[in-house]
Amino acid sequence: MPEEYRLETDSLGEIEVPKDALWGAQTQRAIENFPISGIRFSRDFIGALGMLKYLACQVNRDLGLIDSAMATAISNAAMEVTEGKWDDEFPLDIFQTGSGTSTNMNANEVIARRASQLMNVAGLTETEKIDITKLNAGKADPATGKIRQRVHPNDHVNMSQSSNDIIPSCIHVAALVSLEKDLMPALHRLRAALEEKSDEFAKVIKIGRTHLQDATPVTLGQEFGGYASMIAHAIGRLGNVRWHLSELALGGTAVGTGLNAPAEFSQMVIERLNELSGMEFREAENHFEAQSARDALVETSGALKSAAVSLIKIANDIRWLGSGPRSGFGEIKIPAVAPGSSIMPGKINPVIAESLLQVCAKVIGNDATITFAGASGNFELNVMLQAVVGRKIL
Repeated sequence: MPEEYRLETDSLGEIEVPKDALWGAQTQRAIENFPISGIRFSRDFIGALGMLKYLACQVNRDLGLIDSAMATAISNAAMEVTEGKWDDEFPLDIFQTGSGTSTNMNANEVIARRASQLMNVAGLTETEKIDITKLNAGKADPATGKIRQRVHPNDHVNMSQSSNDIIPSCIHVAALVSLEKDLMPALHRLRAALEEKSDEFAKVIKIGRTHLQDATPVTLGQEFGGYASMIAHAIGRLGNVRWHLSELALGGTAVGTGLNAPAEFSQMVIERLNELSGMEFREAENHFEAQSARDALVETSGALKSAAVSLIKIANDIRWLGSGPRSGFGEIKIPAVAPGSSIMPGKINPVIAESLLQVCAKVIGNDATITFAGASGNFELNVMLQAVVGRKIL
């Protein structure tokens, strides 16, 4: 075995893991099994996963399921994941096992090993064979002679959870946080800017067009007022998805029955999540629906697609209105933000509108993928979660 590797053992046997990596055997198997796209999970998703691991540990401690010293170490390690300190330790491809088990175990292994480091468990800096089936044996602290138990990725970090409830919950948290913190504020700013232009152009009379042919007169302000209204409707549609997107599958564990999770676990985690995020998540009304279907994400993607369609119409109108300027419509002047040609000095192109069109095309393509993924639930589990995350719903 090369010196730069260590041996770890899981239920399938031994595997070489990079010596200094925080991840373990199951992550390494996923690295080797799924060299597909090179696309990794987003920072929003990894942050949500770390946060839920942090809160789960806190609740498990308060329920008396894990001792205080170990809970402190796990909590600190999970918070480091939340803050992005260990993003390089999440190397897995988006396209993997359909439930996200590999990435859940990636988080469990990283947090477990880092927590063990924080507890100063002996031997973790050595090249050694680590058998996760025997991890609880621990090692004696040289200073005190007492056994310091290693943190186990399954028994401790994943306590009261399953990949099948934690990964869907992370997707909902990441999507709703992104919606509230990024997209909705941007759309509100866009609507305000369009309304401002509508007022500014209220007395600018121009020709209206239907079928691309001259029709009756309108004002440029009326046209921009229409654009502002389209964005207002987009905001309304996206606002309507909040209720379903706020439902979390947490607590359902493997198939929705909640096996191995205390009855109060999910509610306690969600209450603390709401305190930290300032948002209003809630436990799923039906855990079997929450784990076997992805309808809330399909609904959200549909609202995003509608917003993209509105933006395409606005961007294309802007391009037409600014075309020319001498042999096109030339009714508005597009701000110059970049030279438009390598051989035609002074040419200005509608580059912002063009980039927007490309983003909107991607959103529409994402919607097709998310729709198909949402339709791929079988019995108690949807097994195309990564297809949703891989398209980055927001």
